[in-house]
Amino acid sequence: MSETKDLARPAQPTFWEAFVYWFKLGFISFGGPAGQISMMHQDLVEKRRWISEHRFLHALNYAMVLPGPEAQQLAIYIGWLMHRTWGGIVAGTLFLLPSLFILSALSYVYMAYGDLQFVQGVFSGIKPAVVAIVVFAAWRIGSRALKNKVLWGFAVASFFAIFALHIPFPAIVLAAGVLGFIGSKIAPGKFKVGGGHGASSKQYGPALIDDDTPTPEHAKFKLSRLVIMTLVFLAIWAAAMWVLMGSPVLLDMGEFFTKAALVTFGGAYAVLPYVYQGGVEHYQWLTGLQMIDGLALGETTPGPLIMVVAFVGFIGGWTKEIFGPESLLLAGFAGACAATFFTFLPGYLFILAGGPMVEATHGDLKFTAPLTGITAAVVGVILNLAIFFGWHVLWPKATEAAPFSGSFEWFYALISIAAFFALWKYKQDIMRVIGACAALGLIYTFAIS
Repeated sequence: MSETKDLARPAQPTFWEAFVYWFKLGFISFGGPAGQISMMHQDLVEKRRWISEHRFLHALNYAMVLPGPEAQQLAIYIGWLMHRTWGGIVAGTLFLLPSLFILSALSYVYMAYGDLQFVQGVFSGIKPAVVAIVVFAAWRIGSRALKNKVLWGFAVASFFAIFALHIPFPAIVLAAGVLGFIGSKIAPGKFKVGGGHGASSKQYGPALIDDDTPTPEHAKFKLSRLVIMTLVFLAIWAAAMWVLMGSPVLLDMGEFFTKAALVTFGGAYAVLPYVYQGGVEHYQWLTGLQMIDGLALGETTPGPLIMVVAFVGFIGGWTKEIFGPESLLLAGFAGACAATFFTFLPGYLFILAGGPMVEATHGDLKFTAPLTGITAAVVGVILNLAIFFGWHVLWPKATEAAPFSGSFEWFYALISIAAFFALWKYKQDIMRVIGACAALGLIYTFAIS
């Protein structure tokens, strides 16, 4: 594209110009990671030219190697590259903050007015849509990750492990990572899958952070910086846990969501089974049906989908009445803040402290093969989650002792099937599918009442 040669390199944006951009992005970052990454690419690579195509993809591949939401970590990375540590902190935090407040407000409406027929009708249509969305997520990740029989074996084994043997999700992640590392030594060709983000030949003109721009001094690896930054983050985590010592429920949330943050390989759908196991089965902060509703709310708000943890924390604080029966809203918001803080804190450490070190090892098979194994195993785990959600929606009166008792909800089964085909075959937007299913659920609820 010859016309791009005449474009001038854009001026360095001020810290406050970047602040305004990240603040705006936090309110419009719908569409899950794919939509969020596409939005950042269009803004930062094509329009503003703050970063080149190649450097953007390099940062994205780096974020995909780490646990946690890749879109938010990509924002931290670019903010850090442009404006050092505070730039990364601002970019990552503003990416989350609007979602935290919006989701907390919706969680309050859900808990305070959830018995209203209108609300019940809307959610009765959204729940089967969520089943379809999770099945579609399994298909989408599987089509990208399961490139050979070995990786298919990982997916089948992980499904059997969690469905039949009830093995905890972190144990499955650890086993898949270890087997992936071993597999890279025995059959390296089976684990050279990659993250699906290659180089691009498109040119948009000279960028502020271009292909030939040297790595900024603050982004170069220094052992002393790594050690100091790690100690600072550990101190922040320990101080936050100390503050929560007076509330056993919030302390449990701090510990649990820290663990959840470290096993979020493969995106939000991958860690949902672990959040379900802890939030529903172990701590009983919420019910299985509430978890499905929370996922639906997470799909309809901006920010990363893993922000569903804010809903889990809100419901947990509310139902456990951590500040007494007179302060349920405050209790819910405290739970949402605790869940969000501890889920996302490690992501800042991975980028701000470990970024230069991990970036230097990207593409090395011994580092990427465990991720390949984990991603394959995640497909089986997500499929198990879809089955569990589907069971709750289609047999709402069933129990573990009588798994198919009560009536089969044929209407909601049809909604799930239609929603899946809308996503898979007709490539419909998730928000549009959820809206249509909510309308169908509302009409059906009033029709049968």
